[in-house]
Amino acid sequence: MPVRSVRLSVAALLGACLTTAALAAGPALTLRGDVATTRGLVQDLATAWTKSGHGKVDVQPFNTASGLDALRSGSADIAGSARPGNGSAQESGLVFTPVAWDGLVMITHPGNPVSNLTLKQLHDIYYGKITNWNEVGGRSEPMHVYAVASPGDGVEFSLRKLLFGRGNQPVAAPRLYVNTAKLEEAVTLDPKAIGVTTLSRVAGNRKVKMIRIDGTAPSVSTVASGSYKLYSPLYLVTNPNSPHAAEAQAFVDFAKGDKAAAVVRRDDAVPYNAGSALAAADASRRAEILAAVGARAVPQQPSAPSAAPPVAAPGATYASRAAIAPTSERTAEAKRALEDRRAKAAEKASLKGVHGEATTIDAAAARGPAFAKVTASATVKPTVAKPRTYKVASGDTLSSIARAHAVDVSDLRAWNHLKGNELKAGQVLRLGER
Repeated sequence: MPVRSVRLSVAALLGACLTTAALAAGPALTLRGDVATTRGLVQDLATAWTKSGHGKVDVQPFNTASGLDALRSGSADIAGSARPGNGSAQESGLVFTPVAWDGLVMITHPGNPVSNLTLKQLHDIYYGKITNWNEVGGRSEPMHVYAVASPGDGVEFSLRKLLFGRGNQPVAAPRLYVNTAKLEEAVTLDPKAIGVTTLSRVAGNRKVKMIRIDGTAPSVSTVASGSYKLYSPLYLVTNPNSPHAAEAQAFVDFAKGDKAAAVVRRDDAVPYNAGSALAAADASRRAEILAAVGARAVPQQPSAPSAAPPVAAPGATYASRAAIAPTSERTAEAKRALEDRRAKAAEKASLKGVHGEATTIDAAAARGPAFAKVTASATVKPTVAKPRTYKVASGDTLSSIARAHAVDVSDLRAWNHLKGNELKAGQVLRLGER
């Protein structure tokens, strides 16, 4: 056979082999999603997928909303999400598959002396009731609560669902960032900061300090055992109508398999299939958290992207709206709601004497921050309101007194000309302006 013919035959054979290998590997996939899921964990899964003889996965970390939008539009084949579907029409056709369990971790600057928070304290921080670090055993300085700006961010949504019973709860977090990576960077520079990210993101990062919750430190072992209560699944999301739907599903199946389990553990997460006890205990765990913080689950109502968040926590809503658009009508509405709430609380407290039949207070309103609705079957004549006072008892703190009388710690200081937090048993405090 002529030399030229031999060369052509070898070239043709090599070309056929390469084509066969490319077809076996499948098309390159694009995966976009939240930083908590994609940067680290999914990137390592993508590397393992490729090394196993499959195609390449182009991982694009950003945030949950961008990943789901890209999946719907067809510019991504898979999305990474730290939350389940929210029940909206936009997400109804997407398939959310849990692949790992991760801890939701509160972080602060290493120089901050606070190392532990209770679930109730964490709830009140996000609700806007606790605003100074000295209320949780720290220095006398304001808290800088950081959050991700997108209302559908996976980490924020999952934490709020645990603490408030719904993922779209507005919170008092005026410092907003595009994703958890930027939030983490900000926390490393601010000793007054607090924010949420995931264990897989910050385990071993000495530039931030992870805060214990009810005395339990976040770790792979405490998440796996369920003793650390703030844990949540990480999801890979697919679109059955995608041109590469079959290949995308194959990647998801790989991420749930035995080969990927070692990768998940190496990235400080728990393989989803290894956490069957966590899934079984999920409902009771959520109920336990809500009972600890004094909240109740609220059915999630899908809302249009442009809809305003519900004004359920006036202090939190006003703080977050003021940071975004201080002169807007929504901010003004939130401010009015906050002022109205405080006025109602003061009026309720002053209604100590009533002529005629006794008034009744709506029980549901009495359990939460909503306004109490007072009804009477006879004419109600409240006594003349007098400045309220409270005599300090042993063991009292400014924060405990403020919570008991529905006032702010900062107001207590102003009304009583206090510069610090020291109180003496027998001291009489004013609970209102003169």
